[in-house]
Amino acid sequence: MARVLHFYKTALPDTVGGTEQVINQLARTSSRHGFDATVLALTRRAAADIVRYEGYDVHRVPLDVELASTGCSLAVVRHFRELADAADLVHYHFPWPFMDMVHFLVRTRKPSLVTYHSDIVRQRALLHLYRPLQTRFLASVDRVVATSPNYLATSKVLRKLGDKVAVVPIGIDRPDTLRPDTAGPDAACLASWRQRLGERFFLFCGVFRYYKGLHILLDAAVGADYPIVLIGAGPIEAALRAQAARLGLGNVHFLGHLPEVDKLALLTLCHGVVFPSHLRAEAFGVSLLEGAMYGKPMISSEIGTGTTFVNIHGETGLVVPPGDPTALRAAMDWLWNDPALAGAMGGRAAARHQALFTGERMTAAYAGLYRELLDRKAGGQS
Repeated sequence: MARVLHFYKTALPDTVGGTEQVINQLARTSSRHGFDATVLALTRRAAADIVRYEGYDVHRVPLDVELASTGCSLAVVRHFRELADAADLVHYHFPWPFMDMVHFLVRTRKPSLVTYHSDIVRQRALLHLYRPLQTRFLASVDRVVATSPNYLATSKVLRKLGDKVAVVPIGIDRPDTLRPDTAGPDAACLASWRQRLGERFFLFCGVFRYYKGLHILLDAAVGADYPIVLIGAGPIEAALRAQAARLGLGNVHFLGHLPEVDKLALLTLCHGVVFPSHLRAEAFGVSLLEGAMYGKPMISSEIGTGTTFVNIHGETGLVVPPGDPTALRAAMDWLWNDPALAGAMGGRAAARHQALFTGERMTAAYAGLYRELLDRKAGGQS
């Protein structure tokens, strides 16, 4: 079985985010296609360790310092060298500027692939300093993967790479179909949440970050007569709670982090998923996939990324202009007041998920790219 090393700044079980979920999906299921996965990531723990997680090893190396949201660790250079030497192929996950440096410090000759999860959006000043390294790094790997045709079409960086870029959409599967020990929420769990939140509500699930547009959602919620439920936490949570208090939003429920079974219960019960991300830092929207696979209509913003590849306006949900609370409110009102339309859109969302966005489909596509690179090396091609 060929060995693949995934390298990124964070990983499950330490942190939960879209990139971490993609790595987890690939690492868990690539053995079905003949690839044994190992993950290398940084951690805020005091010492390096190896944790067995859902069938694969996660090597965690302590973070030394974080500069402009970029985690750095001297020790990870040695760990990467050792693990890359033992691997047949290295799978990088971009962006993480320190990863680019490690790549050149170690100078591994193994075939390499990078999943381009997002442009660098926020650190514009530092991007000018980093761009030469970024350009050299992307030129040095064998393949670059965009997560949607939308992102490929709108990313200046990706468009310059030409035929080197392949498109593999992110895919996830319902946990209760993947792991026998995950039965999903039982009737008592569903009844408890239904009693607490009512028969219908809109749901947001994700990390509370600056680009998620949650401040826009709170403005849109003023005067609404339906519940809006927020699952998650993050660096702007305190500011969001203060905004909700200032606006007097008794219909908005901050639930924090929840166990998986409760999250699945809320996905099962919700009327629709609202995803107000308003900046390109939201490159795909894994939370939209979660709504789609549970047959829920979606509301998202047109930001030129994968969100509008997942959510097709008028088919699987509604797409509104970014940063517009009035339009977002109108979309929520429309779905709330027309349950038949919401149900039809949710059904089409589930069908689209099954056709394009399953975890197995994503893993199979990456396995094909892995084999292409390994065959190329075996044939002596650079």
